[in-house]
Amino acid sequence: MPIREMTAEEYPLLEDFLYEAIFIPEGVEKPPRDIIKNEELQVYIRDFGRRKDDYCLVADNGGKIVGACWVRIMDDYGHIDNDTPSFAISLFEEYRGRGIGTDLMRAMLERLKAKGYKRASLAVQKANYAVKMYRKVGFEIVGENEQEYIMAVDVKAE
Repeated sequence: MPIREMTAEEYPLLEDFLYEAIFIPEGVEKPPRDIIKNEELQVYIRDFGRRKDDYCLVADNGGKIVGACWVRIMDDYGHIDNDTPSFAISLFEEYRGRGIGTDLMRAMLERLKAKGYKRASLAVQKANYAVKMYRKVGFEIVGENEQEYIMAVDVKAE
């Protein structure tokens, strides 16, 4: 599936992908959509594209965006320092499990490497199946709390 940069006109779609990124454990009901208005989630998308460290790649299925991987330097759950961009990634449910997320993450890591970043980080709930994908693309656990792992990956040129 083609991966390309998200255009500024498409940035409003990040609201959909932010909602899709919320991990829902099995047997738990999905939260109401307006949960994305909470400040701790808005940090991922508010004014996206206005900061020099905002990058977003999308998986485009014949003109329909089915997945997004975006980074920015922000004070989020996965924040390590003010030089390390934090990852966010999600796909619409029917496109998960096909390797699209892995492809998006690898493409974003290449983008960050080309831009001269040294590493990237993220936070993920321990029970989230995505932990396996993050490890597959090189992320390692660098910290944790009761519910989440803080993971980081080295992206600098060898």
